[in-house]
Amino acid sequence: MSEWEQLRDAMRATERPETMLDLDLVMREGRRLRIRRRVAGAGAATLAVGLAAVVAVGVVARPGDPPAPERPPQVAVAPPSVAVSPTVPDPVAATPPPTVARDVPPPKPLGQVIDSGVRHGTDRRVYYVVGVSVPGAPKVTTGLAAGRQAPDGALTTDILVNDVEGSDRRPGFHEIGYDERSSTAPVPTFGYFVGPAQRIIGTVDGRQVDARLARWSLDKQVVVFWFEPTQLAPGERLDGIIARDASGRRL
Repeated sequence: MSEWEQLRDAMRATERPETMLDLDLVMREGRRLRIRRRVAGAGAATLAVGLAAVVAVGVVARPGDPPAPERPPQVAVAPPSVAVSPTVPDPVAATPPPTVARDVPPPKPLGQVIDSGVRHGTDRRVYYVVGVSVPGAPKVTTGLAAGRQAPDGALTTDILVNDVEGSDRRPGFHEIGYDERSSTAPVPTFGYFVGPAQRIIGTVDGRQVDARLARWSLDKQVVVFWFEPTQLAPGERLDGIIARDASGRRL
């Protein structure tokens, strides 16, 4: 009979009602088996320890109790301890603020500067065409600026309007510039029309207001117009606007 069978036989002896558990015998047989198994390796030693633990918790069988089923020895395996270092975020380099261009010179006028006749101290109100570049609109290459010209000829641009699609030379009215801010040098409402316009009339609050006209020196089809501040307050929106040719026909 093998040592394992001897130990199992000692355990089964507890199944008989008239028999009491011989703890000395069980522990002795378990100890012998444990010593023999220990030399076989760490895995077998763990199994023997588990078996001894199962035997140690056995109790004396009572008369009339059903026989306890055999259970394989349970082996408890402790999970390995894993040390986790706290994650420290990498330092983020501070992004420098964007550089803001200051004292940008005004755009260079294309053609002659148009004098509106309106004065702001020693400066005169002027209009002039400038070059522009609009992404996705290759046929928009010019815009109309409203500015002031000092006695020495220096220009200050107040408002610049231009188309954002289509062509800047299509016939008819284009963008109209309104002064949306309060300033000591308010900009009269202005714009331009492409075509043989001889008269441009705006409507506001049911009354008609005639605009003053001047043609661009580089293209006579481009008619620059503006409204006198005494006739139309800067920033006041027009209800409508029309253009007429020399014969009075509406364009």
